[in-house]
Amino acid sequence: MPRPPISGVVTTFNNAGTLHDCLASLAFCDEIVVLDSGSDDTTRDIAERHGARVFVEPFKGYGLQKQSAVDKAANDWILLLDADETLTDAGRDIIEAELLAPRADGYRLPRREWLFWRWPHPWTRPNWHLRLFRRSCGGLNSVPVHAAPEVRGVVRDIGAEFRHFGEPELAVRVDKINRYSSGLVQYKASRSPRFLGLRLVFYPSVAFLRFYVGQRYFLNGWAGFIAARTQAFYAFLKYAKVLEAGRQGRP
Repeated sequence: MPRPPISGVVTTFNNAGTLHDCLASLAFCDEIVVLDSGSDDTTRDIAERHGARVFVEPFKGYGLQKQSAVDKAANDWILLLDADETLTDAGRDIIEAELLAPRADGYRLPRREWLFWRWPHPWTRPNWHLRLFRRSCGGLNSVPVHAAPEVRGVVRDIGAEFRHFGEPELAVRVDKINRYSSGLVQYKASRSPRFLGLRLVFYPSVAFLRFYVGQRYFLNGWAGFIAARTQAFYAFLKYAKVLEAGRQGRP
């Protein structure tokens, strides 16, 4: 019995540097859907060379943009990647085998993160993300910045590894977490986090230990140390900006 058809779905904006590898890793999919936000580099040309169905829409926010891309897919099974992510060959084989007799409605996959100048040590623990799912059972949530699929039904973990070629320079990483933390202010404030002062004081250290020790970033030398520190800084900025907004009387 053949596996059900899969739609590979990617949203883009000026991703010419990473898109080729991303789409090449999705070549096994029965279709590729690319939703672009108005790139002015060669992003759309690259997508067309890979045979993708290319659409262009103004950026509506992370969750809404990804959901719009999912809605354009022809198949029920969706494999959702960012334009700077690639599925490994071994990951592709695992997905192909799993979908011959699906045991779930959604699957979390392990993601390996690029650490500034190196890939992580094999014993570094990956981050798990729900990226393979039946769109008839769910869609993107409304969380700003970190919008992710949510599925009504069974969700399982499978070892179909994919890789995230993140920020190659610390300055780019700091700029990103500054923008992301600002994007989360209203969302965090609307949920009135309890003990905000204590979170601001202690949570950054907890975040550092979670990555540096819990996820074994210490195995990656200075790259792992810096990556864990930037995660702690991100945790600090999220709560510091909520506190600042409250003290200034901003919504």
